[in-house]
Amino acid sequence: MRTRRTRRLLGCGLLALALGLALPAVATADDAPTTVAPGDLALVTMNGGGTAAGRAEAPELLAEQDAVLAAVGAGEPVYRWTTALNGFAVRLTEAQLALLVDQPGVATIEPDSIRPMAGRTSFATVRGAAASPRLRGGAGVVIGVVDSGIAPESPAFAEVPGLGADPEAFAGACAEGEGWTPEDCTRKIVGARWYVDGFGADRVRSSESLSPRDALGHGTQVSSVAAGNAGVSVRVDDRDAGFFGGVAPQARVATYKACWGAPDPADDGCSTADVVSAVDAAVGDGVDVLSLALAGGERIDTLQVALLGAAEADVVVVGAAGNAGRSAYAAHAAPWVTTVGAAVGRMSRGRVTLPGGRSWDGGGRPATVRGRAVLAQDAAAPGASRRDAGQCRLGALDTRLVADRVVVCRRGAIGRIDKSESVAQAGGRAMVLANRRPGSVTADLHSVPTVHLSASAGRTFSRWVSRHPDTRVTVSRVAGDPGTRRTARWSAAGDPRATSVKPDAVADGDAVLGALPESTGRTWGVFSGSSAATAHASGLAALVLGAHPDRSASVVRSLLATSARPIPGSSVLEQGAGALPSRAPTAHLALEVAPGQWRRAMRRHSLARLNTTSLLMPARQRRAVRTVTNIGTRPEYFSVTTRGFTSHRVRVQPLAVRLAPGESADFTITVSGPSAPGPLDDGMLVWRGARGGVTRVPVALTR
Repeated sequence: MRTRRTRRLLGCGLLALALGLALPAVATADDAPTTVAPGDLALVTMNGGGTAAGRAEAPELLAEQDAVLAAVGAGEPVYRWTTALNGFAVRLTEAQLALLVDQPGVATIEPDSIRPMAGRTSFATVRGAAASPRLRGGAGVVIGVVDSGIAPESPAFAEVPGLGADPEAFAGACAEGEGWTPEDCTRKIVGARWYVDGFGADRVRSSESLSPRDALGHGTQVSSVAAGNAGVSVRVDDRDAGFFGGVAPQARVATYKACWGAPDPADDGCSTADVVSAVDAAVGDGVDVLSLALAGGERIDTLQVALLGAAEADVVVVGAAGNAGRSAYAAHAAPWVTTVGAAVGRMSRGRVTLPGGRSWDGGGRPATVRGRAVLAQDAAAPGASRRDAGQCRLGALDTRLVADRVVVCRRGAIGRIDKSESVAQAGGRAMVLANRRPGSVTADLHSVPTVHLSASAGRTFSRWVSRHPDTRVTVSRVAGDPGTRRTARWSAAGDPRATSVKPDAVADGDAVLGALPESTGRTWGVFSGSSAATAHASGLAALVLGAHPDRSASVVRSLLATSARPIPGSSVLEQGAGALPSRAPTAHLALEVAPGQWRRAMRRHSLARLNTTSLLMPARQRRAVRTVTNIGTRPEYFSVTTRGFTSHRVRVQPLAVRLAPGESADFTITVSGPSAPGPLDDGMLVWRGARGGVTRVPVALTR
């Protein structure tokens, strides 16, 4: 069991000057009316802070807020925050905004904004087989998920035997709402709250529920990947698709719904005011891990300051890097957040093989099927066009020509899974789905065994079938190759001008299986994006805390980031330390940052000097110092090597240390080589322990 340490949060108000970083939308007397428009929601951060315990200083903080509100003639704010930070969200007139800027105790004023969720859900596609073979892990740990809510009816969140020890210190509530009662909270879903006043209840789509209940599916998928029950049978369209289990199947979930669906899906998202309110409540409730699979915000803004309050309260904070590719830098740039990007390339593969052994691989998890191949356009039903038949539209295939065949369908016009349903209705045994233009291939759950080929492979295979009618081909499954993993092109990379490397690491973000609300029409679906990767990282954090309840959030974050394995071909600013493992890290070395050091470093403009798990060194910096600590139970020797640097010499002293349990040692990194502007040079410091375990510290030399 984890014993939560009650830690007093330091002051949460920050002047932009003290940050030493660009803090967006800091109002001044001249620009307040244009920075925050009159009538819009303003996020106001005050000097001073709350407490990790929740309410010890709340009356005093509320009194300070009341004094400021009274001085500008404002009424009751939309939200008040007294735990993760000291502040409020309020709508003001132009005159009130002008007065607010000059009020004593006001640190920052920022306009509310809508942040996108960092994942894309597919309701029509499911990848079969288990997401995790793990049956245990994470008992006693609460993962707080700030997202679009949760579907309590999913078997992934059922109150099943074997959940292990209940959380001791969690004190969350189960807020009622539309379609949600206190009975929807169980030993698995231990808390539920919802926040909509920033987004606007009048702006949500009609299918939304003003409650913790999930209508979009994103929050349910994230929660299930992080902490879904183990061994859950997956069935889609009355077909078995294997078994599912979350990364930390014994962990509990507390849902904080702050993301909403709008009438136009392009307007879906999460109001910053709602998200900050969720973070403030989660810290007060006592979550152990806080997962934010939402993007937006490349700098230290109100949300990042609230997350600093969470980190100071000994919460492991995990955030999504975002899916903006190279058009924006990674979100959650704050070094107290473990920022996770997405990797692709490990999905299950399917293969179609010709007589003689020639084959093509693509997406899929098909059972082995052997049969005669036919091009769908050559099997048009009476009255159907060759175009419709080629796209395998429902009713467009002639059963006499398709029965017991492997049907080659063209991608486009209708959903991929709808095409396999059409093949199944016509009596086909399997499907080969061919892209018509460059694009991704997927491993969906289809009505018949299916291999999804790229455009080039699809054209080659289709030409062969047209020249060899009625020849038998074989459709089969091949295991995914971890060596094909790469950082997704759409996963946001880090800012080379920042104070720390972002993202910290990457994890699988391609067609990840997760539970869905019944209201979506399916109970399982796949989703892609850095949100899936964030869910994986949150589950890993819960595994570490479940096995070692007394480890601090700083140690857990260090273990996560430094356990990653580099992906060839990706820079440190694209992947951080690399791809996260599927199991809890077991290394005995950690780089810790004490909770009180973050704010002191910001005031002194020295965030880059903190003992973070990465180094981002500009041209003017030739030397850095970090500290490693033996968190194991026995004395151990540790040695370090440098890898990957091409144009600079990077030296580490000392090269080896012997540390007793709890003992620490400084090591110095010295860089020599060109200092003139040039391409990024990056690499890793690799520490190895005599008892096993590898600790990787990424280094980016930005010249």
